[in-house]
Amino acid sequence: MGTATVITSGKGGVGKSTAAVGLGRALAQRGRRVLLVDCDAGLRSLDRMTGTEESLVFDISDAVFGRCSPAEAIYPCGGQEGLFLLPAPAQGDDLVRPVVMRRLIPLLKRYYDHVLLDSPAGVGVGFRAAACGADRALVICSPDPVCVRSASSVRQLLDKLAVTDRKLVINRFNGDFFDETGAYRDLDSVIDAAGLRLFGLVPEDITMAAAFLTGQPAPERSGGMMAMARIAARLEGENALMPRWIS
Repeated sequence: MGTATVITSGKGGVGKSTAAVGLGRALAQRGRRVLLVDCDAGLRSLDRMTGTEESLVFDISDAVFGRCSPAEAIYPCGGQEGLFLLPAPAQGDDLVRPVVMRRLIPLLKRYYDHVLLDSPAGVGVGFRAAACGADRALVICSPDPVCVRSASSVRQLLDKLAVTDRKLVINRFNGDFFDETGAYRDLDSVIDAAGLRLFGLVPEDITMAAAFLTGQPAPERSGGMMAMARIAARLEGENALMPRWIS
């Protein structure tokens, strides 16, 4: 039986989907079977980011409503053995409700080592649908006050959904952000404001983002993918040390 991890942020535009794809590729590189589940009905993006856009015929709503078998709605992602995508519906009206997701996720966990649920922005029905069947959560946050506040709000909502294993991943990290004129004095201030245990730091990496936007794998030695590899190792219980550049 695999593990389901919801990747969420509350606020949009923090690189959540990029983190989901990067982590999926990093886990697949470790020899795991990984399923990315795009939960953003109407605004799906993971099909483009994984190079599966031209292959799509069915999506998660088709599988749920019996228009196809679940296997027909799951697509292998180009350039990475072991990585698969279950795409979101193209129409927002086809949103899969939380009660259905709560039943679906355990079924998917039978066939994959990791099920990564890419939550939509905000804290509405789409967020609840993505999170309600998860075993744990990674809250993606950039070090700005609005995003940190949304991370704290998401933490409280995850508690209500009984997702008690939730950790913080700070994306687009840059140590130069912290100075006398910044909103936060140091990294500890961000962690304290979010109220979550720090699990990973991902540096600003234009190379990784640009590769995913064209559906291509990012270079394994890029800063972003090296950070994703460390997060993947921690998800599997290994002690991957933080990089020296955070000090």
